[in-house]
Amino acid sequence: MKPRFNYGKVAPGVYDAMDALDRYVASCGLEESLLHLVRLRASQLNGCAYCLDMHWKDLRALEESEQRLYSLDAWRECPYYTERERAALAWTEAVTRVADGHVPDAVFAEARAHLSEKELADLTLAVAGINAWNRLSIASRLVPGTYQPAPRAS
Repeated sequence: MKPRFNYGKVAPGVYDAMDALDRYVASCGLEESLLHLVRLRASQLNGCAYCLDMHWKDLRALEESEQRLYSLDAWRECPYYTERERAALAWTEAVTRVADGHVPDAVFAEARAHLSEKELADLTLAVAGINAWNRLSIASRLVPGTYQPAPRAS
């Protein structure tokens, strides 16, 4: 696959805007592992190879198990996820596929049972953000494989 263009070179403001969103989400109070888990799931749904590579590596850097990662596509069928994670994953799927049902009330009710209103608002922004990143990456054909997670403090 050959990249089409580089946002950093042709329109650096794109990255500045997206990075501001990511900084807010990183400091919102949601668990880092949950944020990467929903980013990975949305990236699976959208078929974004670059973001799949990135968030898989980010989760492994957080010592997430391979079992939970390779089973994510079938999370409803697996016992490896908490009720909070399940609610967040269902919300992620509904928001990502918003054209297929406009985020059903049942999904909202389940999410609210496990997330505060602020957490749900922040999660929605995180999902919107990864969906935007997926679209930016897919449109420009960002090549996966080179991303390395930031070193973790021991």
